[in-house]
Amino acid sequence: MSDPAVQTAELTTGLSQGQRLTNMFTAPSKTFQDIKAGHKSWWLPFIIYAVLGFAFYGAVNAKVGMRQVSENQVKLSPKTEEQMAQLTPEQREQRMKISVAITQGIFLAGPVFLLAMGAIISLVLLGTINFVFGGKANFGSIFAVWMYAMMPSCIKTILGIVVLYAGTAPDSFNIKNFAPTNLGAFLNPMDMNPGLYSLASSIDFVTIWTLALVGIGVAIVAGTKRTSGYIASYGWWALLVLGGAGVAAAFS
Repeated sequence: MSDPAVQTAELTTGLSQGQRLTNMFTAPSKTFQDIKAGHKSWWLPFIIYAVLGFAFYGAVNAKVGMRQVSENQVKLSPKTEEQMAQLTPEQREQRMKISVAITQGIFLAGPVFLLAMGAIISLVLLGTINFVFGGKANFGSIFAVWMYAMMPSCIKTILGIVVLYAGTAPDSFNIKNFAPTNLGAFLNPMDMNPGLYSLASSIDFVTIWTLALVGIGVAIVAGTKRTSGYIASYGWWALLVLGGAGVAAAFS
């Protein structure tokens, strides 16, 4: 039998962040139980996301270029392309410079956007699991769950880098769908209704995997049934997917 004193020491000490990260691919419940026990540090996954994000930015800049990224997005939006065609060469050039600057700024400010997005999503999940399903979670626990649950996104970023260095044609690179992890990646957006393409791109195995982890983690730290966590995570995702498809169909 295990020594009770050792068990108590393990509970107090908790898992290391490295162990929590490993568990996300082998035994995610252990990580979430550790967060529930009060061990909420999330700086290691955040650093990993930031480093990979900048590595991806470097690959895009080297293999495609920010100007080409912006031009590709114009081509993928018939309405935007039509508006650009009506501008003078000088106006078009100015508009492209602004677009390039915004694209580059989003890349460089990636860690800030990551924290802001995590905070907003955590607040939404906190309100949903506590007020709708009677959970007892707090913001710090939900935020830590989100940070660790995003680990599968590392796979998508790495795949994106591999695809770029494998020889993707710069003029066909789509920054909004850069890795072959969803149905949309195998379809030509120029030949599809924008709304349908948005839906196809949303059926992404990395996203589905991440949301499953979020559902498990939220349920554990809130002390609710796992189905409640799944409803909270997949429910909001479904609303965003349908809303995104509608916007794409209306404005692209």
